[in-house]
Amino acid sequence: MTGYAISARESDAGTITLELKSVNSRFLDLQFRMNDDLRALEPLLREAIMSKVLRGKVECRLSFGRKANSGTSLAINETLLSSLAKAQQQVLTQFDQARPLTVNELLRWPGVLSDSEVGEDNLLADVQANMATVLDAFVESREREGAALETMLLSRVSDIEQIVQRITPLIPKAIEQFRQKAIDRMQEALGISLAEGSPTTSISKDEVQDRIRQEVTLYGIRMDVAEELTRLSGHLTETRAILKKGGQVGKRLDFMMQELNREANTLGSKAALKELSDASMQMKLLIEQMREQVQNLE
Repeated sequence: MTGYAISARESDAGTITLELKSVNSRFLDLQFRMNDDLRALEPLLREAIMSKVLRGKVECRLSFGRKANSGTSLAINETLLSSLAKAQQQVLTQFDQARPLTVNELLRWPGVLSDSEVGEDNLLADVQANMATVLDAFVESREREGAALETMLLSRVSDIEQIVQRITPLIPKAIEQFRQKAIDRMQEALGISLAEGSPTTSISKDEVQDRIRQEVTLYGIRMDVAEELTRLSGHLTETRAILKKGGQVGKRLDFMMQELNREANTLGSKAALKELSDASMQMKLLIEQMREQVQNLE
């Protein structure tokens, strides 16, 4: 699902800006855009997003704009600087031709130099507070889109239900039409009439009637789609219930779309009437429209 939210939070040290945006994706794909000196906050942001979002290609942008202050003092991370010195010495021992780090490179190393007035704990607290605000707004924007998708999906469910209601009475009618055609063709092929007082032939009327009953029975079994229509109605009812219940419905609706498509395909393969074949195609088109949107839901 698509969504967007942005929030800026002012602090004594500067402005923390968090931006979240997402586009449709079947799975959760997180991408983070931030300066290297803020990279340590990525696990915190990742955990917060994953607690609220299950699907979508989500991009998170974090920036920290420090206030210009001539009285600000700079602090050096002695621990990190010591670790860098040890690592550099080990490299120079193995590669004596390697060039040592310059002072400029050391000062630009992420985490070595920071504003003493900007404590790590304070920055972490500000980012957490800002993340809570922007994440709530982000979820609300996705919920609004979800409400629109729910309306669309329920509309498609109603359309398929109407098709089921329209074609259900056609089954017995089609069987009766076939029975009458079978009688006419049998009479023509055998040169007899099943009416009273008709000329007798080597094949009795009872034998002809039995053969017609057999053909009609086989035809009825072959084109009987009552079971498929019953399952279709059940799946549609369950789909409607899932949408009404809300929450995390994406995976459940994915499964329902598979089942609906299976029944629509079976209906098409058994279609003995043009009306049934057309109905199967209409259903599959509506189901495909639903499936494309369902993959974007949480």
